[in-house]
Parts: sequence; C-alpha cells; structure tokens
Amino acid sequence: MELRTYIVEDNVTIRDNLIETLQELASVRSLGWADTENEARDWLAAHQGQWHLVIVDLFLKQGSGIGVLEACQQRGRGQRVVVLSNYATADMRRRCSDLGADAVFDKSNEIDALVDYCLALSERPA
Repeated sequence: MELRTYIVEDNVTIRDNLIETLQELASVRSLGWADTENEARDWLAAHQGQWHLVIVDLFLKQGSGIGVLEACQQRGRGQRVVVLSNYATADMRRRCSDLGADAVFDKSNEIDALVDYCLALSERPA
C-alpha cells in the first residue's frame, strides 16, 4: 500500500530530503507539506480522511507541532501521526504520546526507525 503522507516541517533541506528518502525507501507518496501550524491545521481540516500518515516537527515557523498534534486527535482509526524532531527528549516523547502521537523519532539518529515504521504501515492490509 502506498502511504499518502503529509509533512509538517519548516526546514526546506530536511523536508526535501525526507520526502525523497521516504518516497524511495518506504512506499510514501507526499500529499504536500506545511511549514507553519496554521497551514497544517487548515490542510488537515480540508483533507479529513484523505491521508494515512502525518509527520510533524515540533518547532515551526509559526506555532508548533504540539498544535498540529491537537488538530489530529479526531483522525480516523487507520490514520497515524508521528513526530520527527531534534527535541525528542523523554518528557517531550511522553507529552506527544499524551496528545495522540503514534510514535516519536529523533531527527539526528532515528531516521532509519522512521523508514522502518513507514514500511510496516505500508505492508498492512488496507
């Protein structure tokens, strides 16, 4: 299954490399991206049920990934939200989990784990 994925990341280089890597290695199809909380919230409200995965950074040009997580709390059963951040401390992981994040990955050393997570999602029956 191809994972329809939306990326919330304000660093252009990281975002472009992430999209390219996930498309190449993990059956991910990017539906688009946002670099602010408001853009992400607007897109999510307009595209309910049309995505499989949202990948969220915590620090954005405007707002935060925490607000994006809050906006995803009413998502469908098959939809997943993960955090990809340089600030993946134990406390932040717990906070993200409390807000409904399905997983939290550290940008500096857990990209392979994110790829594996995406592969596992794409291999699930639709």
